Amino acid sequence: MSLLVVGSVAFDAVKTPFGEVDEALGGSATYFSTSASYFTDVAVVAVVGSDFPEKHLVSLKSRGIDIEGIERKEGKTFRWKGEYGYELNEAKTLDTQLNVFESFKPVLPDSYKSRKVVFLANIDPDLQRDVLNQVKEPALVACDTMNFWISGKRDSLVKTLKSVDMLLINDGEARQLANEPNLVKAASKIMSMGPKTLVIKRGEYGALMFTRKEIFAAPAYPLEAVFDPTGAGDSFAGGFMGYLANTMNFEPSNIRKAIIFGSVMASFNVESFSLDRLKSLDYKEIEARFREFKRLTHFEDLG
Repeated sequence: MSLLVVGSVAFDAVKTPFGEVDEALGGSATYFSTSASYFTDVAVVAVVGSDFPEKHLVSLKSRGIDIEGIERKEGKTFRWKGEYGYELNEAKTLDTQLNVFESFKPVLPDSYKSRKVVFLANIDPDLQRDVLNQVKEPALVACDTMNFWISGKRDSLVKTLKSVDMLLINDGEARQLANEPNLVKAASKIMSMGPKTLVIKRGEYGALMFTRKEIFAAPAYPLEAVFDPTGAGDSFAGGFMGYLANTMNFEPSNIRKAIIFGSVMASFNVESFSLDRLKSLDYKEIEARFREFKRLTHFEDLG
């Protein structure tokens, strides 16, 4: 039941057709750890600047998140600015300021090195391998990546993929990584690079899981109100990995349940800006939406 995530803690400025926020708490590790904290103990490795308010660290700690690995450096915290149109599956990036994140060199506290489940969020693949070299015999390693690393550091990313058990990426990234428009063919190519399991996030169209023996498709939860998709993929990953870390069962049947929990957490995330909805959740709401997912996807066999 010990989960480690290495990623970013950031400030986001987001505009959608339904409103906008500035200097909102964000970052892959932030969304991931908040989501995962509903299922298991989670420790975070990240970096923030001297401008990062203590209240945000207190908020993370109040969720039971171990923040010993969040380093504070002189300078400004990573900032991202983006805008969504009515097509909410993809953001238009308006500005990225890496600031202290640009020189981020993850160093794991000794208490983190024995964590059994590791998630390498979207950071430089060289740094992802540096983290793996510091972890002692993990039971499960999963990672994320993005188009920037696929195009800019492909060889390094492929080297990282040889050392991971699972890869979680979106459909556009899967097609780019495999250089293949068909997702089924793309999945086969990606798994030949190393991962035994591939989870492809498809936004409002749900998620696909591929193993060498089977395919599983899950829908997205139908929502009346979607305010901000920022962090939805990271919230999905947090729910997914949090459930797996809680159960320590990595069989395909349990991974299917983990995908539904990931989808549940992503569906809550998009209902408000930043982490507002995730922080206000009650676990009974999570269970209820999981059961609703099951009801939505149930059908009888042929007579």
